[in-house]
Amino acid sequence: MGVERAVTRWYVQRQRLLAEIESLERALAEQQPREGQSKKIGQEPDQQKQLMARLEEARERLQRLGPCPKPMMG
Repeated sequence: MGVERAVTRWYVQRQRLLAEIESLERALAEQQPREGQSKKIGQEPDQQKQLMARLEEARERLQRLGPCPKPMMG
């Protein structure tokens, strides 16, 4: 039972991190076209830097999570 719990926990954490990374990448992609249209000086680059920092942090957490503790099937 303990191994199954560890695998389930790893899988949920991995899915959550992948969803967070996807949403941050989508937010960055949406911000790129807006950057050319609006000329708000100071706000757009700060938001973009914050999104990039959060994205990098999420990627690092995914890397630290590592591989699945045990094979899912077997």
